[in-house]
Amino acid sequence: MGTSAGTGAGMEAIYATVAALAALDADDAALASAGASAVAGDGVDVLARAYEIRLERMGLEKKLEAQAAARKARSVAEAMDLQHAMIPPDATLHERTYTEMSTVEEIGGILTIGSGAASSFVDQSRQLCALPPVMDALATGGLSWQQARIFADETEALDHPAAAALVEHFLDPDAPNQARGCPAPELVPARLRARLRGWRERHHPESIEKRHRKGVADRRVEFTPDRDGMAWIAAYLPADQALAILNDLTATARSLQGPNEPRTLTQLKSDDFARRLLTNRTAAATIPATVSLQGDGDAQENPLGLATLVGSDEPMTGFYSFDTVANSDRPDQAEPVLSGTTTDPDAGKVPTPRAEVLVTVPYFALLGLTDEPAELDGYGPIPASMARQLLAGGAESFRRVLLDPSDGTPLEIGRTSYRLTKAMRKALQLRDGKCVFPGCNNNSFDNDTDHLQAWQHGGTTGISNLAQLCPKHHRLKHNSGWTPTASTRDEPPGWTSPTGRHYQAEQPDREPPQWPPGVLPPQISPSEIDPPKFSGSEISPPENGSSQVSPLEGLLLQLLSG
Repeated sequence: MGTSAGTGAGMEAIYATVAALAALDADDAALASAGASAVAGDGVDVLARAYEIRLERMGLEKKLEAQAAARKARSVAEAMDLQHAMIPPDATLHERTYTEMSTVEEIGGILTIGSGAASSFVDQSRQLCALPPVMDALATGGLSWQQARIFADETEALDHPAAAALVEHFLDPDAPNQARGCPAPELVPARLRARLRGWRERHHPESIEKRHRKGVADRRVEFTPDRDGMAWIAAYLPADQALAILNDLTATARSLQGPNEPRTLTQLKSDDFARRLLTNRTAAATIPATVSLQGDGDAQENPLGLATLVGSDEPMTGFYSFDTVANSDRPDQAEPVLSGTTTDPDAGKVPTPRAEVLVTVPYFALLGLTDEPAELDGYGPIPASMARQLLAGGAESFRRVLLDPSDGTPLEIGRTSYRLTKAMRKALQLRDGKCVFPGCNNNSFDNDTDHLQAWQHGGTTGISNLAQLCPKHHRLKHNSGWTPTASTRDEPPGWTSPTGRHYQAEQPDREPPQWPPGVLPPQISPSEIDPPKFSGSEISPPENGSSQVSPLEGLLLQLLSG
């Protein structure tokens, strides 16, 4: 079957890791024999060395877990292949189906996991075995099981060439279009998924516009009961709406924090979310004290009662009723719709998000000439149509950032200044994309701006000496041994831990935008053109006052003027 070599190499790697762990255990035992003295006879700090051993041991244990996971995944995939090989060629579809079901159930029993989990594990194992570079990285301990599973998830719906291209981009050091910035094995799972998803959205065989339209049609709100009298309510929404809601909730919760506020940030966001939903008065009718399900008969009393239960100063009056109407896509299913004492023709319309939104969009996609994905700060790739809608809808505090058609870098969005201007803050958001601390996923809207080298120690107020930090990691920087490394105008800082371990900066993995057919003059190559200076929302004239403009500037100005 061609797998014995891979299995043997995997065992050799496991043996080497176990040997390294045994050596660390021997060092630890030698330290323990030195007694409780702070410094051993040869001048070694016992406690510091014991601490360092535990950190090294964790790294090796993580490596061993990955190697064991690779071996287990390979065993699962091989077991399924062997079971299929034992099925007679003339077996019916019924027999094949139930043989596979039986094998999955047996795997679940051996691993002590449920049927659903066993089926998912089988699918993931097969997908990983079909991606040799990912499997090799897992078998050597370069990737964790969580990271490898993300590769499996993000390539699941891709054909083999597209999946292989994604893996090559992130794991092949000799790839012609290798991913820039922090290597994939060094990214925490959430950041790795964001990077893989971003690349997948740009290179998916099916356009993001088409997939987005299907997603919008599937929007919904779900209710899931939980333990202890609690429940989850979740909404599947277009990304711009969902992110704007989260940003607004976070900003409100931050403003309510103070020395006399006992609630945590999470509790404040939850309370504000419930208050807004239960006291909202902008819908088609007044807020209900009762609801009736007309399709089911008599009205039912609202168990929540008055809105004062969630902190409102005003009682709830009037009522909603629900009428059942046929679903246009599935006529056999009826859905409740709101009807009330008044009628508002705009009640069903979703407003343009009013919370702060930063969108990076390729220039030609903004003009509607291409359908490349834009980038929504705090979320990732979005359809170009959504970015154009945000611009046309005039989202409050909306700031668009255009990408240079020649190489995909952001065009200038503001001037430099001695003081931190709003434009500089936006440029910093664009450069960092999130909190720059290793593994943190806090988005730009909720971060502080921090001087990497303090002003009192000679630091300047410039993009290269600034970085975004969430409140938690901002405090950690000033109260621990974590120190940022140097940054540049285009690259965020890396970090060095108190034990001297370096964590590389994560930076955007931008690609040159697509040029629409027939737009670029044949004699001009994008790499040979000087990009225009962009300030705010318009192209500025050359700084030397000359009337001369570059070919690209002239082209963009012509397109903007219609």
